[in-house]
Order: sequence, then C-alpha cells, then structure tokens
Amino acid sequence: MRKTRLSSKGQVIIPKSSRDSHHWEAGQELVVIDTQEGVLLKPVQPIPLATLEELAGCLSYSGSAKSLGEMEQAIERGANQIREESDDQY
Repeated sequence: MRKTRLSSKGQVIIPKSSRDSHHWEAGQELVVIDTQEGVLLKPVQPIPLATLEELAGCLSYSGSAKSLGEMEQAIERGANQIREESDDQY
C-alpha cells in the first residue's frame, strides 16, 4: 500500500508508480468523485475532434432562422444547465 499526505493547501501527491501505471503526466485533468470509501480520481476523457464535414447536417431543424442573440441565449442556458448538473454529480 502506498501512502501520501494532504498538504495545508489541500494538495495530494500521487505516487510516481501510480502516475506511470496510468500514463498520467503533469497537467493531466482529473475528475474527483466522492465515494463512501473515499475519493476516486478519474482522467477527464477528451472529446474526439471532428471535421466540419462529419458534423454538417447532423442536426435537423425546421422553422424560422434564429438570431445570433437567440443562439447565444440558448448556449448560455445549456452551459448553465451542464454546470448545475456537474455540481450535483461531483
């Protein structure tokens, strides 16, 4: 069993052997999940890149065109909803 210590700033050093076995390098983003047994760290999974050709036409829409302001408001609502859901989850 490997041990580490919580610093006064709330930081924890992950032992090198664990970082190596998971291929984690400096800058790796981790999701922190509270469990009944403690804390689980999982790497953030990046969203795969896609080309415009792969995305074009993937969502259908019928109706009048939306203004830039309406689109920005919809994006803001969606971002706020995702933030609220992620706060509840983690």
